[in-house]
Amino acid sequence: MRGAGERPARGDRLMGKFQALDLGLVVRGHGRHYIVEDADGKRFVCHPRGKKSDAVVGDQVRFAEASADEGVIEAVEPRRNLLFRQDEWKTKSFAANLDQLLVLVAVEPVFSESQLARALIAAESAGIRAAIALNKIDLAGTDAARERLAPYRAMGLTVFEVALKADREGSRATLGPWLEGQRSFVLGPSGTGKSTLINLLVQDAQAQVGEISQALNSGRHTTTTTQWYWTDATRTTALIDSPGFQEFGLRQINAAELWRYMPDLREHAECRFANCSHIHEPGCGVRAAVDAGLISPSRYRIYGEILEELQRKSW
Repeated sequence: MRGAGERPARGDRLMGKFQALDLGLVVRGHGRHYIVEDADGKRFVCHPRGKKSDAVVGDQVRFAEASADEGVIEAVEPRRNLLFRQDEWKTKSFAANLDQLLVLVAVEPVFSESQLARALIAAESAGIRAAIALNKIDLAGTDAARERLAPYRAMGLTVFEVALKADREGSRATLGPWLEGQRSFVLGPSGTGKSTLINLLVQDAQAQVGEISQALNSGRHTTTTTQWYWTDATRTTALIDSPGFQEFGLRQINAAELWRYMPDLREHAECRFANCSHIHEPGCGVRAAVDAGLISPSRYRIYGEILEELQRKSW
């Protein structure tokens, strides 16, 4: 215990400093500029203290107001999860403190199952529940898309079916209950209908984007960064949109642990050897399940491709 005249320890001084700062939510980042929303919904253009900029959308941050609409980020609060993808060259953080992930795919353009699997593995490794939404079910080719998604239904994933343009109200009724009261990250390649989904569920989506773009002096908005949207006036339901992706690296995952993030493989991983790679060892439960038709060949092929990629990483 300190005496009456003793100076507080540095940790106590810092704790008091951060407790005195405003607590805000990062709703968009653009370079070293962030839009931070306070508890009353007011938004500030904030800059991080120092050169390092590591906040992401969804972070809770402590910030000091520098003027009526600007501030300085002093600290990022501890995260409960972080969704990111990592390739050989760089790490791309999407968002933090998420409740769930909605992977949006479409009948057209034909979706990449490898990209879908990688997104789901990233969510599984981060402890974020996920679901899939198949869009454009009004188009020919829907049956083929359903067949490709059958293994994901079989492993217990929720697979919604919607036609975001052709059946707006039906789509809203299908997705609304799952999204309500949650912070949901929407992920998918370009052309799958993410902008349509946002505009369907967020009445003032363009206004929210315009307000942020104006604050950042970024001119006409194009989707080049992760964007947070509130879908309701009470700010209890959020959609987080991110640019479409072509590649989805998973180099943050240990190769030997990959199978643990694929529920269909994990279910059958009762193998003779504890360190089984599920590729060539005798007595492998996963390979036996593939031969028995319990794991789809495409899923097992994707596992092999990602495993090889992780095993040859150079760092």
